[in-house]
Amino acid sequence: MAKDDDKNYKVIAENRRARFDYFIESDLEVGIMLTGSEVKSLRTGQSNIAESYASVEGGELWLVNGYIAALARAGVFGHEERRRRKLLVKSRELARLWQATAREGMTLVPLVMYFNHRGIVKLKIAVAKGKKNHDKRETSANRDWNRQKQRLLKQG
Repeated sequence: MAKDDDKNYKVIAENRRARFDYFIESDLEVGIMLTGSEVKSLRTGQSNIAESYASVEGGELWLVNGYIAALARAGVFGHEERRRRKLLVKSRELARLWQATAREGMTLVPLVMYFNHRGIVKLKIAVAKGKKNHDKRETSANRDWNRQKQRLLKQG
């Protein structure tokens, strides 16, 4: 089923800076444990994953520093905005992620948070390696050159 055709698919938050700051090696879709007020807040689109990261601690995968705005109507049953949230992943994938971070020096970066076709919140995380400043300049130069090339081809 195509994501464009599905009425339930909705992007909640996107980390556009991740592709600029990191070399993306692979990505993985994971579930996330949320409370009711967090899901209601996400339906209004009030979240940010730009400064967040994922880490493997104690045999579990956690999203650290992800922001989900507090819901005013929740009152006493609300939630902390920047609490650590548990990510749901199969044990084999968890072992692969642990190996990538601990042994190979990679980073787990969230790319996009979205509602899938069933209306469930999912998070796409990437196994990534940090870019140096010269790599960022090279990426930017390549992007600019490709844009200029496309303009020249359009003009004919």
